[in-house]
Amino acid sequence: MNLIDQLLKQKVIDKKTADSLVKDAEDSSQTIEEIILAKQIFPEDRLFQIKSEALNIPLKNVVAQDVPVEILELIPQDSAEHYKMVPIEKRQNMLEVAMVYPEDLKAQEALNFLARKRGFNYRVSLITLSGFQDFLKKYQNLGREVKTALQELEKQLQPGGRQESPSKGADQVAQKKSEAPISKTVAVILKHAVEGKASDIHIEPMSDRSRVRFRLDGVLHSSLFLPIEVHPSIVARIKIISKLKIDETRIPQDGRFSVNIDNQNIDFRVSTFPTTLGEKVVMRVLNPDLRVSTFEELGITGRNLEILKRAVAKPYGMILSTGPTGSGKTTTLYVVLDSVNKEGVNIITLEDPVEYFIAGVSQSQIKPEIGYTFATGLRHVLRQDPDIIMVGEIRDNETAELAVHAALTGHLVLSTIHTNDSLGAIPRMIDLGVRPFLLPSSINAIIAQRLVRKLCPNCRKKILATGKIKELILEEMNGLPDWAKEDYKISGGNIQIWEPVGCNQCGESGYAGRVGIFEILEMTKALGDIVISEPSEKKLLVEAHNQGMISMRQDGILKVLNGTTSIEEVMRSTSEE
Repeated sequence: MNLIDQLLKQKVIDKKTADSLVKDAEDSSQTIEEIILAKQIFPEDRLFQIKSEALNIPLKNVVAQDVPVEILELIPQDSAEHYKMVPIEKRQNMLEVAMVYPEDLKAQEALNFLARKRGFNYRVSLITLSGFQDFLKKYQNLGREVKTALQELEKQLQPGGRQESPSKGADQVAQKKSEAPISKTVAVILKHAVEGKASDIHIEPMSDRSRVRFRLDGVLHSSLFLPIEVHPSIVARIKIISKLKIDETRIPQDGRFSVNIDNQNIDFRVSTFPTTLGEKVVMRVLNPDLRVSTFEELGITGRNLEILKRAVAKPYGMILSTGPTGSGKTTTLYVVLDSVNKEGVNIITLEDPVEYFIAGVSQSQIKPEIGYTFATGLRHVLRQDPDIIMVGEIRDNETAELAVHAALTGHLVLSTIHTNDSLGAIPRMIDLGVRPFLLPSSINAIIAQRLVRKLCPNCRKKILATGKIKELILEEMNGLPDWAKEDYKISGGNIQIWEPVGCNQCGESGYAGRVGIFEILEMTKALGDIVISEPSEKKLLVEAHNQGMISMRQDGILKVLNGTTSIEEVMRSTSEE
């Protein structure tokens, strides 16, 4: 049964519309599918599901990023582009090929020819047009360019490919030529990461090849495999542009560099790490266009936003951000800096390392190896007539005492500290040697946070919470302050939540981007009295409830109810509580 017959059978279109589609296809170079999508008769996912049923071929939703380039190379780009088919998986000698038009006889003949020529068996599945376009971009943006660069390198590594010369100058020219393909390969990897909105790039040696992975929305995806022979050259190239020691492979090194990609300056923070198979390189992609700039974009709303704005508006005091590594603490402090960065304010930061450069802010990177620590830096900062100070992390007694002193002497101090929640920051400061009676006067607010993936707004699906999920939501909501209960009208009846589905817009993951879940503890007189008298976490928790604080998990549940994230994400990120 063809597509038109199936559309008529399911009564998706009438006979008049069917005849019109056929005529339009005959009068133009477009296919029925392209015409339906152009006229927006119904969504692409629905169209190809119907086509799947008509042809009795499974519809596959595959993320292009998850398919290694070595698999894509089994079907040349020109064939893939012309016949709209891509290889997506290979198990032993069986290759799965996803096709937009599996009913096309010419495409079938071409696939049969490639299978005979390259010696593989195949099975066919269906892929949407937009899904195919994602694969085509990967062919164009990464595979072809890297392959070309490696072919150039391979020619120069072959015997006779590089001529020996008695002249030192000629030898240097030959060396530069051999470096060119490696430079191009690195440039293509960086460009592909930026275009794919990756937050990190991992280049790691394996026993037989070098693997390149990109982190997207907190999850690593394999994107490319390179010959293991070129791995040292790739690492060396990255070290050169990062101004690291090329000949030092025994110890980790840190550096950074900036490149212009599509008329945009992108910073990369580099870390090398020695392993038994060679050096691993991880690069953090610091794209200023992707940097969050408002509290609302961070996910701070309602009462939390009111508390934070009050804390920031005070001319002095301390705002602490707490949470594990990678929870977005520094990003939150950068947004606070953005909100107070004005012409008449002197802002100085001490960071390790400096992530994003902020215009109008004096940012300094500490160097512990030469004695320039947070503590020594903070002493000198206080002589620079600052209004606002950001200290990357409070990790020792000296830094803690200096930060408290600065907060008590007319400065707004921002810093991070490693604890599981906001309540734990007060005992932690006391453990670091700060006298309890100083904390109520020096601390304005304490922020604790985690990052969760945001549901894709194009494909998320509303469902009724049942069973243990419903019980969990009700349990957390019962502990909410009255204002939150009223806003969300929680009851024992039906509770609607959202779940991920997956579509071409989000790479079939069901998620797009990340957002924070927060708890913010405000320093009040009642809380200050507890800190001075008996700062146990139990008493601090009671007072936090009295002031109407909601926990990170509760904030996450509220974001589940409004469709921002899923219950699975909230439970994953708060499971340690």
